[in-house]
Amino acid sequence: MARYLDVHPVNPQARTMSQVVELLRGDGLIAYPTDSCFALGCQLGNREGLDRIRTIRQLDGSHHFTLVCADFAQLGQFVHLDNAVFRAVKAATPGQYTFILPATREVPRRMLHPKKRTVGVRIPDHVTAQAIVCTLGEPLVSSTLLLPGQDAPMTQGWEIKDTLDQLLDAVVDSGDCGEVPTTVVDFSDGTAVITRVGAGDPDRFASLAA
Repeated sequence: MARYLDVHPVNPQARTMSQVVELLRGDGLIAYPTDSCFALGCQLGNREGLDRIRTIRQLDGSHHFTLVCADFAQLGQFVHLDNAVFRAVKAATPGQYTFILPATREVPRRMLHPKKRTVGVRIPDHVTAQAIVCTLGEPLVSSTLLLPGQDAPMTQGWEIKDTLDQLLDAVVDSGDCGEVPTTVVDFSDGTAVITRVGAGDPDRFASLAA
């Protein structure tokens, strides 16, 4: 049964954030709010957590997992960026974008796209999501909480608790959450390819499109 952790939407309680991080470091899987709907999250080295996310969402091996980072310095440890991409990504973060980029050796192989050797990264503009990754001290491996057969992600903590109670270790709910997934920008080859139009404005990357 998942724990339900009620978090203040403006000033997340340090004690509650410590409880969330303790669960994550114990190979737990959580649902948590971001600026673009709820996401599933686990610690970077949690192999079982990745498998649990794949099972819940019925994902295949080509799915791009996302590293949710606290800031740009942390993001830069896990992906390669040339100068033009660096400027574009930095200008759009924090925000409602996920970027697909070539991964560094810091990213576990099981997280990479099997052919492209890429990974998703993002920096959310959301107090609770930021509090979690800052307290954890490393990126959170994440995937949008979109269940098989559904057209829209889940955005209500109580509904997530009812639906996935036996499959999660905790639901973190601050009441304030986006309702549209991120816009996904694929920079795998240095040009901007919009693979999903979501909450973030894709037009800002038009100058870098192929």
